[in-house]
Amino acid sequence: MTFDQWTRQVLDRVESALDHYLPAADVQPAPLHDAMRYAVLGGGKRVRPLLCHAAGELTNAMPEALDAAACALEMIHVYSLVHDDMPCMDDDDMRRGKPTVHVKYDEPTALLVGDALQSQAFVTLTSDVLDATRQASLVRELALASGSVGMAGGQAIDLASVGHALTRPELETMHRLKTGALLRAAVRMGAMAGETPSAETLAALDKYAAAVGLAFQVVDDILDVTADSATLGKTAGKDAKDGKPTYVSIIGLDASRALAQQLRADAHAALEPFGARAQRLAELADLVVNRVS
Repeated sequence: MTFDQWTRQVLDRVESALDHYLPAADVQPAPLHDAMRYAVLGGGKRVRPLLCHAAGELTNAMPEALDAAACALEMIHVYSLVHDDMPCMDDDDMRRGKPTVHVKYDEPTALLVGDALQSQAFVTLTSDVLDATRQASLVRELALASGSVGMAGGQAIDLASVGHALTRPELETMHRLKTGALLRAAVRMGAMAGETPSAETLAALDKYAAAVGLAFQVVDDILDVTADSATLGKTAGKDAKDGKPTYVSIIGLDASRALAQQLRADAHAALEPFGARAQRLAELADLVVNRVS
């Protein structure tokens, strides 16, 4: 099957699984569940679920187990977006090409949507498609990636850095936490959902994920200054307007493009021990970087 066919197959599976794992819109409290489904369903690149499924191919993970892990990852990701868009943080009014949750509903609802999605992610991970040992491992992996030493910590650094000049290493640290931690978890969780991966396998996947995670952010920074809002599905140019440090503001546009290509090459190099079995992971690295080609 071609990469496009594989991607469509995975995205269809994940969309169906998200519909299953989210509370139905007519279950009370219905307004909250309706808002949760509005935030999650029918949009987004689903990069984390794709990475999860691709990594699972290396360890012969069952598709149903990967669906649960992928949905949990996406719920955490979407919760972070809902909170990130609120007036107390980035104050944005568009996400994934439609009004943000606090605009569509209201701020208290958006806050609760994020809280509830975070909880629902762990409910999903503890479904019966995963045995107890894998449940425990994946819960810990996701919790670490989304907490103060991962995504939430990176967001705290991001908020504190507005209007301040960061060095390139400081910027990299922020993004390895804010964006990279959950992308790394997606790769690790996919592999851990199948046959127990060796230490060598996880180390190689960590190198791959580190390169892809940073490349994802570099490309986002490039697109913020080169693409329009309709293409992005969110407000273009907002980082510069808000005084946020980015790769483009620190090293320039051309150097950022070169860095993205180098990170793509690093990702491919990390996959060499797996040979053809890592084809989908390699293609996903290309997908991440080629958004600016």
